[in-house]
This record gives sequence, C-alpha cells and structure tokens, in this order.
Amino acid sequence: MDTFSHNGLTFDVIDSGPVDGEPIVLLHGFPQTATSWSRVSPKLVDRGFRTLAPTQRGYSPRARPRGRWNYRISELAADVVALIERLGTGPVHVVGHDWGAVVAWSVAADRPDLVRTLTTVSVPHPGAFIRSLFRSRQWLMSWYMYFFQLPWLPEFLITRAGDRLTPALARTGMSADEAAVVRREIVDGEALTGGLNWYRALLLGGPRGLRRTVPAPTTHVWSTGDTALARCGAELAHEYVTGDYRLAILDDASHWIPDQHPAELARIILERVESV
Repeated sequence: MDTFSHNGLTFDVIDSGPVDGEPIVLLHGFPQTATSWSRVSPKLVDRGFRTLAPTQRGYSPRARPRGRWNYRISELAADVVALIERLGTGPVHVVGHDWGAVVAWSVAADRPDLVRTLTTVSVPHPGAFIRSLFRSRQWLMSWYMYFFQLPWLPEFLITRAGDRLTPALARTGMSADEAAVVRREIVDGEALTGGLNWYRALLLGGPRGLRRTVPAPTTHVWSTGDTALARCGAELAHEYVTGDYRLAILDDASHWIPDQHPAELARIILERVESV
C-alpha cells in the first residue's frame, strides 16, 4: 500500500514487511513525517510484522486541507481509522510518537474494536496531560504550544527570519542531521502550516477526549531527557487505561526516541504486541 484515501484526501504510506504479517501502524508526530520510523520499522519487520507508517494530515502533499477546523483530533483519528479499515485485517497494533501518540490514544478510545495493543511514546493520555499542567512544570514546558496558536508568526520566524529552527531543535536534543531532515521534509516540503494547524485546532475538540479510557493492553514510553513532557503526565496515564498497562522509562533519552533509540523502542513495542 503506497497510499490510502479518506474524505477526498490522499495520504502517503510507507508499507514494509510481509503482506500477511501482523500489522503495526506507526504514527509520527511534529515536526516529522513517516520517515521518522525508518530506524524502528526494520526491527519490527525482522520479527515478521508488517509496518504501515502514514504521513498524516497536513504533512502528505495531497492531504493538506485549509483551515484549522480540519485538524481536530476527531478528523486526525478518522484518517487512521480509514487506514485500518482499508487493511481489512481486523484489529491492529497501534504505535504513536508525540502528536501521533495523541491520535493513537484517540483511536484506541473511540474504536477499541480496531486496536489490539497500544504503544504511546512521549505524550500521555490527553486527560493525564491536562492534569499534569496543574501538578508540575508542564505548563511552563508547553510554552511553544501557546506560541503556535498565533497565525502566520511561527511560520515567519521559522522560514524567513534566519535559521532559528536548527538551534531550537538542538535544544530539544535533536541532532543537526535530524534537524536537516525536518527542514527538508517540513519547511522545504511546505508542510509547516499543516503541522502547526494540529496545535491551532487543540481547543476545537471539546472535553470529551479527556475522559475516555482505553481498554487495549497499553505501554506508555517516557524519557527522562524530554524537554517537552514532564514525568507527571506519564505517571498519571495509567488511570486512563482499563487493560493491562506498563510504563517504560528511558533514562537520559531526549524527546526523539524513534530516531535516537530505535532498538530500545522496538524492543518495548515487541514486548507489548507479543504480550497478546
């Protein structure tokens, strides 16, 4: 599968491994595309799994609708549901990093019939995240989320006011080579506004998603070197899972776990998917 369509949008997909392998759907975050899973996917394929990594709404060139209303969580989750239903294999294993984790939590809560296991990386359940804002330094660590709500100014500073992107990403632990990929795929690839619209639609989804629980066996992965997510949210996430739950903590790892710790992350994913 190279592409799939939903509501008139066409999404690019990196489909790897045996066609009859048990599917694992890999969801990227901001500011990345499906290629962010390129170091994790081969390790899952080596164990006989089929991995499908879509480049999501706002990032795929043929799936960039205008207006922040089109980037509500419900729409992002519906895209992934369409992918899973297109597969026609029944429930799949879902893995998400960063914003991809937010989408993964939503899919697992809304359509438990389609999610066999869930592995979320970095970002906890939305309800746990909101509570962590009032219980930790999360409100301060999330400063960029408030800034991204502004129209046009973030795009201007990133694309036209000198190279502010590379040093900003370096402060989060991203390497220069990884930042170059971001510039090529997101900035030069004209996907920046689409990615920022995920943040701009944050307040359009209502409170329903903050209370929903996930019945699927779930592992949440958090890293001690994450400059965007406090430990508090990771420790609260278990309250939103009714199935088997595990918290995996990676010491001295940055936010960019799929890029920088692919072997360890693949091991954690495999432990979860093979637990069922």
